[in-house]
Amino acid sequence: MNTENQIKVEEIITFIKELERLKNITRTAWTSEGKQESVAEHSWRLAMLALVLTPYIPEVNFSKVISMCLVHDLGEAYEGDISATIPIDQDEKLINEERDILRLINTLPKSSKEMITSLWKEYNEAISIEAKIAKSLDKMETIIQHNQGKNPSDFNYAFNLTYGTEYVTINEIIEKLRKIIDDDTHIKLSDKQEK
Repeated sequence: MNTENQIKVEEIITFIKELERLKNITRTAWTSEGKQESVAEHSWRLAMLALVLTPYIPEVNFSKVISMCLVHDLGEAYEGDISATIPIDQDEKLINEERDILRLINTLPKSSKEMITSLWKEYNEAISIEAKIAKSLDKMETIIQHNQGKNPSDFNYAFNLTYGTEYVTINEIIEKLRKIIDDDTHIKLSDKQEK
């Protein structure tokens, strides 16, 4: 192995070690056992959701969708996750996340850096069909976790019914998924009101 390739391998290992941070950053979602979910757990299940949809929407580049699912929250490695229920300046959030992504990937070779930042930007611009599907699935995976999790008694299930709805009408299968998820949310709301 020549020296240049050895350096690239070491850079990749350094990046992978730094990614471990996302296993320790928690989100405002709880698992079915009552443990706060990590950013890494969310991203993994989101990528799996995209993977299993691949055969059902063949006109979409799901390799790109899955890649976006894997990189979409990398910017949370240092500052953490901010709940969608908290009103914040979205432009400032994106600036901070981009800064943190650049910090996270700074050891990678240029081509890897460009690939990751390009995917992250495309996801956030949400113009391509792949980005819209990735965004829609991101919101739906979050809601699935909310519905599946052992949440605090004051958990706001009603928020889930409007969260990410702007990305639902892009595809019939996405719409069907969202309907089932919303039905589950209505059950959670109903159960909460009965208590």
